[in-house]
Amino acid sequence: MRKQLIQKVNDPMTKTDAFISIRNVNKFFGKFQAINDVSIDIGHGEFFSLLGSSGCGKTTLLRMLAGFENPTSGEIYIDGQPMSGVPPHHRPVNMVFQSYAIFPHLNVRDNIAYGLRKQKLSRSKRNAMVDEMLDLIKLPDYGDRKANQLSGGQRQRIALARSLILRPKVLLLDEPLGALDKQLREQMQLELRALQKTVGITFVFVTHDQEEALTLSDRIAVMSNGRDLQVDTPTRLYESPMDREVASFIGTMNFFDGTVKALTDGGAEIETAGIGDVYTTNIPPSLTPGQSVSVAIRPEKLTLSSDGHGGSNTVKGRLDNAAYLGERSHYYVSVDGVPQPVAVSAQNRQRANGNAESQRPVWLSWDDNAFVVLGNG
Repeated sequence: MRKQLIQKVNDPMTKTDAFISIRNVNKFFGKFQAINDVSIDIGHGEFFSLLGSSGCGKTTLLRMLAGFENPTSGEIYIDGQPMSGVPPHHRPVNMVFQSYAIFPHLNVRDNIAYGLRKQKLSRSKRNAMVDEMLDLIKLPDYGDRKANQLSGGQRQRIALARSLILRPKVLLLDEPLGALDKQLREQMQLELRALQKTVGITFVFVTHDQEEALTLSDRIAVMSNGRDLQVDTPTRLYESPMDREVASFIGTMNFFDGTVKALTDGGAEIETAGIGDVYTTNIPPSLTPGQSVSVAIRPEKLTLSSDGHGGSNTVKGRLDNAAYLGERSHYYVSVDGVPQPVAVSAQNRQRANGNAESQRPVWLSWDDNAFVVLGNG
């Protein structure tokens, strides 16, 4: 049974043919456009996340993949087949929701087997499939338990098993970990990723949680106002966002206005107000000297010191505020010529004695290539 379920798949990033292809899809609800000309390709066996704030269109797009909504225009293909006119129960997908939807009158075994009730299977085969699922979700001895005897994480595992037992080609997940507390959610993230690697099928995951998307995904589509702003790997989204909106949404970012001073050796020297000239090869294509741009840097790529010994890329400022967060501290530094305090994040490698004294002089320093250049257009 396990050999039938677990599929050997290639790295989705190396495949040339998309397993799911969303082509120029638009969706209107009356005059409101929920999805605006979205085109995305998703590979076979890929863990793909749709990330964005509430109302960005991510759940609408997921519901169109499931067949609960139809595109106003455009087409969705799954495994090469167009989905227009195909009802949800005939699509090769299954869906897991944030609410566990566990039937309280059924035990765990019957909950998992619920989707098999219309299939003409022998009792022994059905039991074998359920046993396989219980083993897969690491609950082999829980078959006879009732729903009210399960924790939130266990209930979500049962919901996953109930969806996977039908062997869909695609599993759609609509914020399935949103109802869990932080510690359990982080544990379930690791388990969900391991489960996806084991079964090898395509997962399409909706979330508004940036860290969750970065932890789980092979690739992420950042969405806003019905559009896909950037589709990329977690590393590239974080390190090389294409524009200011993506950079603002993924993590914390400091922004500075600047002008391209010179282009050299595949990089650019940017003149900025407040922090002087910065050099980076992390630039968009087609930069030209004199062009107005934004430059951005993550708080953890800045170093804070009290003696000014930070290297050539150093600027003086004044410590405005500090927040102790356990394993790290956040600092906010005012710099002349910069309208907003600069955020700095540092790991607390030594035992802290309390918050740093505010209003004292400090120095910020950074390495070349710590900045990313964003076009203002």
